[in-house]
Amino acid sequence: MHKILIADDEPHIRILLEQTLEELEDEGVELIVTENGSEALENIQAEKPALVFLDVMMPKMNGFEVCETVKKQKDLRDLFIVLLTAKGQEFDKLKGQEVGADLYMTKPFNPDEIVSKAREVLGL
Repeated sequence: MHKILIADDEPHIRILLEQTLEELEDEGVELIVTENGSEALENIQAEKPALVFLDVMMPKMNGFEVCETVKKQKDLRDLFIVLLTAKGQEFDKLKGQEVGADLYMTKPFNPDEIVSKAREVLGL
């Protein structure tokens, strides 16, 4: 069973991501939804999802911190992490690369792109 974790503190973005990805539930994908960084980290460590959509700006721990923590753990290093940000600033992209993010997407995102990336990462 494949797991995808969604972490975003904005309810409408969480719902949008969930609605976008729920078609994959028919193919055996489980969605885990969290609303802050520390919750995301706890769930990543407990559930070991294959794919994580991680908002950069979140309370308790930001996306960069979560990503960096996860990528430093040997058993979690292979998780595919997509950082989501409202800003397309270069400094953010560099920071994202530094903490080991696999991909960077800017909000508002294209739902089709999210689904096709998920399919690709999960091999569906």
